[in-house]
Amino acid sequence: MQKIGSARWQGGIKDGSGTISTQSGVLNGASYGFRARFEGGPGTNPEELIGAAHAGCFSMALSLILGEAGMTADSIETRATVTLEKEGGGYSITAIHLDVTARIPGAETQAFEQCAQSAKENCPVSKLMKAPITMDARLES
Repeated sequence: MQKIGSARWQGGIKDGSGTISTQSGVLNGASYGFRARFEGGPGTNPEELIGAAHAGCFSMALSLILGEAGMTADSIETRATVTLEKEGGGYSITAIHLDVTARIPGAETQAFEQCAQSAKENCPVSKLMKAPITMDARLES
């Protein structure tokens, strides 16, 4: 299976702008640029998109692993915080933190935590990352 994302950029790094699109069309010419990435301006940025991809991948992996353990979540909410820091002459993603809250009827906390840890280690986006990934996982009743 292959999925396609594409980007187009015009201009210099600070005065230029770009668009990002996905094969599915969910993103179609979405604006991104320096100001969105470093100054809180309008548009999206690569780190935000990586965070959304990681949160989505983790949530799906957790659902699969919970199902294999005989549990079904009413809801799984995941927020991925991606840290971008200046290192040497450039920038690096230095950390990703997953903040997870799940509502799973009848689940034991320890079993949930084991499933969440497995999902963190084994979702395809986690496997892609070389930055450290931390997590806080909470089971709601």
